Amino acid sequence: MFKKLLLFALLALPVGVFAQEIKIAYVNTQEIFNNMPETSAMEIAIANLNQTYTNELKAMEDEYKKKYSEFIEQADSLPESIKVRRMQEVQDLQQKTETFYQHARQEVQKKQQELLAPIQKKITDAIKLIGEENDFTYVLEEGAFLYVSAKSINATQLVKTKLGLK
Repeated sequence: MFKKLLLFALLALPVGVFAQEIKIAYVNTQEIFNNMPETSAMEIAIANLNQTYTNELKAMEDEYKKKYSEFIEQADSLPESIKVRRMQEVQDLQQKTETFYQHARQEVQKKQQELLAPIQKKITDAIKLIGEENDFTYVLEEGAFLYVSAKSINATQLVKTKLGLK
C-alpha cells in the first residue's frame, strides 16, 4: 500500500509542476527597432556609404563609356595590334567596374550587419530583462503566431520603456 501511495505521489509531482501559471507575452521588435535612435544613425551611415560607392561606380562607368566610345569611333582606323590592346583596355575597365560593384555591395552588407548587431543585442537584452522582471514564461514575436490569447501580454511598451523609447 505504501509503495502504491509513493508511486502515485511521484506520478502526481510532474502534474503539480506543470500546473504553475504560464505567463506569455509578445513584443513587436520591428516597432521597437524603428523607434531606436541607433536605427536612424545606422540608416544614415549606410546611406552615406552607399552614396560614396555609387559616386565611385558612376565615375568608373563614365570612364568605361568614354573609352568604349573612343574605341568604336577609332576602331576602323587603328592598326590591328593597337585595336586589340584598346579592346583589352575596354574589357579590363568593364571587368574592373563589375568587380568593384560586387565588392561595394559586399562592403555595404558587411557594414550594415556590423551596425545592426549591437542594436539587435540591445533589443534582445531588454526583452530578456522584461521577461525576467515580469516572470514571463515565454516572450514571443508579434505576428509569429496565429492566435493570441486574451491572457497574453503585449510587452512592446515595457521593452520600449526599458530602452528609454517613447
